[in-house]
Amino acid sequence: MPNPEFVGLVHMLQATAEAALGDLNAATSSAARDGLLADDRARQTADRSLKLLTMLAEKTRGNLDFTEADLLTGAIGSLRARLDN
Repeated sequence: MPNPEFVGLVHMLQATAEAALGDLNAATSSAARDGLLADDRARQTADRSLKLLTMLAEKTRGNLDFTEADLLTGAIGSLRARLDN
């Protein structure tokens, strides 16, 4: 069974990166309000979130259940694809 705090952490980091890349919604509007999405900081914010997710994957390798590992891998892949464009 996936750990709800882990799932929440992955979703939070992914949502922050997506908001920086222009995907604003109610859950990520606070990042815009806090100034994390200004043009000069948006790419930096998205890159930082991706680096944190990647580090999390490296540090937890072999310790996640299938659902957690799949969620984390999907978040990293999705953000990498968007940042490479």
